[in-house]
Amino acid sequence: MINLVLEYPVFGAEIRCPYCRQSITALTLTDTYLCSRHGAFEADPKTQDLVHLQSGRFWRQWQGEWYRQHTHPDGIRFEIHEALDRLYTEGYRATRIIIADRYRSLISAYFERSSGWSAQQTTVPLPKLYGLPVVFSPGSDGDPRWAVINFDLETEASAHSPAAYARALD
Repeated sequence: MINLVLEYPVFGAEIRCPYCRQSITALTLTDTYLCSRHGAFEADPKTQDLVHLQSGRFWRQWQGEWYRQHTHPDGIRFEIHEALDRLYTEGYRATRIIIADRYRSLISAYFERSSGWSAQQTTVPLPKLYGLPVVFSPGSDGDPRWAVINFDLETEASAHSPAAYARALD
């Protein structure tokens, strides 16, 4: 009897498309998944990457979610900006951005620089992106999620959120 698991790519018979999140099926006896809207994705069993064949973009999976692996600073900057917008519309605001250390050299040139000058200043100020302080993650040796995820946002409820408004009325 044939083992059906061996007939499918590394992620199984079906995954969610990283672009549109629709279920897409694997092509048997290949390492390929096919999305009717976005085309073919190839799974690499050695690296656990999912590569979009048309664009060359690739993703890695962490806890069931796909994370695009960026090769250009605009990609990660755009992704961070989108996440900040989503937070704001949900009534939260970010207080700090934690970026995966593997992107340090890719994105460092885009940080906002402090224009203030002080002879008394003894510490180097944290770099900023979109007005928020940025720190880099520990290496993936200490926390394996940082080999896959791109960034995390520390948040707090915004004073303009519906929940904050309701508390103010109490």
